[in-house]
Amino acid sequence: MSGESDCTRTSPSAGSPSDNELLPDRPKYVCTLSPELVTKAREELQEKPEWRLRDVQALRDMVCKDYPSLGTCLDDAFLLRFLRARKFDYDRALQLLVNYHTCRRTWPEVFSNLKPSAIKPVLESGFVTVLPHRDPQGRHVVCIRPDRWTPSNYPITENIRAIYLTLEKLIQSEETQVNGIVILADYKGVSLSKASHFGPFVAKKVIGILQDGFPIRIKAVNIINEPRIFKGIFAIIKPFLKEKIANRFFLHGCDLNSLHQNIPPVILPEEYGGTAGKLDISAWNELLLASEEDFVHDFSELVLPCDSSPHDLLVSGDADEKQCDDSLRGMKPQLYYCY
Repeated sequence: MSGESDCTRTSPSAGSPSDNELLPDRPKYVCTLSPELVTKAREELQEKPEWRLRDVQALRDMVCKDYPSLGTCLDDAFLLRFLRARKFDYDRALQLLVNYHTCRRTWPEVFSNLKPSAIKPVLESGFVTVLPHRDPQGRHVVCIRPDRWTPSNYPITENIRAIYLTLEKLIQSEETQVNGIVILADYKGVSLSKASHFGPFVAKKVIGILQDGFPIRIKAVNIINEPRIFKGIFAIIKPFLKEKIANRFFLHGCDLNSLHQNIPPVILPEEYGGTAGKLDISAWNELLLASEEDFVHDFSELVLPCDSSPHDLLVSGDADEKQCDDSLRGMKPQLYYCY
């Protein structure tokens, strides 16, 4: 499927057949939201079931008009992710979709050959996993443990690839599209040498993806067991965070009672004072690895062409890299001071 041919076939014109007649092979959207989540989506995301497909078609038309060679999937369910992430604001949803593709083009170290089997060592290390139970708000909890990473084994970009694939799998669920996710990051044992791999250039790229280049709602970021060095890490991250996201960071230190105010013990593993048994990474790993063919198929169709104009890019390549390298030189003293 090419973006150009898809748009050519779906561009509206007077007297043209309906979209379903033009593309009979396009999957027909079937809502899987419960009545409660339909109501929540209406109240929080401005999603009106009676206008849903009209809104999707409006976004599809904008893609075909403004970015005919974007090479994106135009299925209803796929476009809905971007509308929900931007509360059905057409312009912001379109920009998010363009950013989504741009991120993939501008960071080949992360997005080349991106599939679960390629990051199997990261999954087996337990660096990132998803807790088996959702929180009371229906949100999955993504657990990240940087201490499980040994830098000599593979570069930090492999960890980012694993996180990205985890989010891609989660966002396939309409429930997650509406409820969002929660992040639990355990910084126990993170040393200065390990923290130095996460400089401003990497931070800017990652935060750019999470804030402006991926259709997911991050509702809270819980940091636990953070050492003094985390002050330096957060000093690197904070300039790139929007105020709304920055306010969703919660630093708990070693205080499990503080963590339990945000994430109830009933869904937490024993390692974090919970009652849900030992932390088990195998179930999530098996689920992700079983999705190999889906990722290979989907990602093969999501390639931003090389003729995209520079103003479409989320980041500006060499200029940003130089700016971030300069920032890194300024930030390193903070890391050493905090350590």
